[in-house]
Amino acid sequence: MLSVFKTFLETTPQLCVQIYILMEHGKSNFSQYVAVIMSFCGISFSVVDYQISLRKSLPEKDEFPVLSKLVYLFYKLLTITSWIISVTLIMLLSVRSSVILLILLWICGFTWTVKQHTTFCKSKKMEYLYRTVVGIILIFTFFNIKGRKTKVCISIYYATHTVVTLGTLFVYVFWKPSIIKEISFTVVSILTILSLVLGIIFLVVYYRCFHPNAYCRPQACSDEVDGEAGHKDRVKICRFQNFIMQVNNCRFF
Repeated sequence: MLSVFKTFLETTPQLCVQIYILMEHGKSNFSQYVAVIMSFCGISFSVVDYQISLRKSLPEKDEFPVLSKLVYLFYKLLTITSWIISVTLIMLLSVRSSVILLILLWICGFTWTVKQHTTFCKSKKMEYLYRTVVGIILIFTFFNIKGRKTKVCISIYYATHTVVTLGTLFVYVFWKPSIIKEISFTVVSILTILSLVLGIIFLVVYYRCFHPNAYCRPQACSDEVDGEAGHKDRVKICRFQNFIMQVNNCRFF
């Protein structure tokens, strides 16, 4: 869990600032580009690690096959890359505008998390702290915090990212700010759009072919246990699975 929080509370913001500095000054070397690429890969591998842990915590689900891992990895890598570049482009136009956008997105993520009625922490204060952190993570990538169907939510999420990304590129095309050179903008815009399109394609493929239909099923052995003791055992099992689910979802995805 701490590694997940570190990824989105420390590594991801640092990556945005790093790309911002590279674009603003226009002076960079090969090692800096390698560092940026490694950061993107590190974030994406953390997401895959979450999915692996999630599958292992649910014995009724199959293991995460290699092909499924690759599809999920590319889905996250490409969508996160496109979004972080878009945020960085907004920062180049106006740091204040980028801060306002991120705050609005955090409010939306936090509100959605509250409406999910998460019960990860025992105290209300710690629960709201947990929801606050989840809201920050949702700024950069989507994940299912309750193990429920999220077809509508994930569609709205990436539709919003697509609108913001295309809107940012249109502003650069028509306004033509002198922040970055024309050649650099062409490369960046192609990379952004290509990453977004391919990421959405991998997303659709993953959720159509590899994503489990449900995260929790009734225990098959429940009929074999009778009486009050059996009821308590089933309650413990459900609570334990619910705990594992939320721990792993907090570890992200």
